[in-house]
Amino acid sequence: MTTPTATRRASPFLRIAIALQTLTIFLQAVSSGLLLTSSYGEALHSVGARVMYGASMLYLLAAVLAWKPGGGSPRPVLHASGFLVLASVQVAVGIAHLPSVHLPLGVLMFGLSLLALARR
Repeated sequence: MTTPTATRRASPFLRIAIALQTLTIFLQAVSSGLLLTSSYGEALHSVGARVMYGASMLYLLAAVLAWKPGGGSPRPVLHASGFLVLASVQVAVGIAHLPSVHLPLGVLMFGLSLLALARR
């Protein structure tokens, strides 16, 4: 059996990971505007996509660490896994240049990430 202290120690890491993910998604929205208006926007958006995907993987890692050794609920692991799937789809439709899917999915991802942050 694990102690509540171990669970509390993992929770700040999980909250930081969700906050980082939310911030990177917001910055992707900003860089998408730059993509349309400047010459360096495409490079910035491309780098941001990699950072956002990495932040989604960090969120999953933080959720697993909060759950397994900390004895917390497995629910954040399911949420983080679902988010990583959404991030994968987002990257794929971005590469395929499908803005009619890419933009609404980005808005959905930002809203879901903000909701996850508010719940933590």
